[in-house]
Amino acid sequence: MATSLAVRVREHELWWSLKGHPSAMVALGLLAILLASAFAAPLIAPQNPYDLRALELMNSELPPIWEEYSRWPYVLGTDVQGRDMLSAILYGSRISLIIGFASVILSLSVGLSLGLLAGYAGGRIDNVIMRVGDVLLSMPFILIAILISAMAREVLPSGMRDVLAAPILVVAIAMPSWVQYARTVRASTMVEAGKEYVQAARLIRVRPWRILLTHILPNTLTPIMVAATLNFGLAILSEATLSFLGVGMPPDQPSLGTLIRFGNEFLFSGLWWIVLFPALQLCLIVVSVNLIGDWLRDALNPKLR
Repeated sequence: MATSLAVRVREHELWWSLKGHPSAMVALGLLAILLASAFAAPLIAPQNPYDLRALELMNSELPPIWEEYSRWPYVLGTDVQGRDMLSAILYGSRISLIIGFASVILSLSVGLSLGLLAGYAGGRIDNVIMRVGDVLLSMPFILIAILISAMAREVLPSGMRDVLAAPILVVAIAMPSWVQYARTVRASTMVEAGKEYVQAARLIRVRPWRILLTHILPNTLTPIMVAATLNFGLAILSEATLSFLGVGMPPDQPSLGTLIRFGNEFLFSGLWWIVLFPALQLCLIVVSVNLIGDWLRDALNPKLR
């Protein structure tokens, strides 16, 4: 079973396309390493940065291991609280990746459902959904996310704000993002709905939901896969931006954006490593995702084959 699956993967056209795209292969390998290290953080990190009992002020502001006055095992140095930067980056990457992935899944689910409904039903339903999308597109993405995050924090009790910080961020990033998926799926649905096989399904009285799920939906997934991959990197950047602005993850559960915000406060104090290494990790993740998205866009485009 495993052998036949491996053979099918090797013979698939995407695999051959990937082999001919060196930058995508490097990006895929780098992203795999970053994902593995982030989710294996409890096993490989020298310290739990979320455990206040593990922090020692005597070990604060230590430089990276290759600098003078450094100390093992703080390879990338420590911050002003004595938090190991390598551990904080690994744990923070895990938070940023989870929030980015969850927001993409949520926005994809909403956009896919509304796009199918708008394209198949048409009429008033289509107009209402698309006009709501137009209103969202007329406003800056980050402004909508900040408003949703701020409103949610204002409504929730003070004791629940930090506990629900991650779900709030997921909703805040996903809400303005579903429009792109909905517009793409709507256009594909309108094209597929006019084809003969859909008309034949209607004539034999196949239920609309079955037509949407079994006939139209599979033919709309190719552009959605590319958009979701590219938006994954954008979602991670959005989470980092919100956390940098102070409306994201709390200080006791820092993501990459929170770490960059802390480091920015001490940038001109000579503690360059506090902001440089989290920013470099964020850059590597986003660049890897974008390179993979570019490869997928080329590989799934029939005009470029």
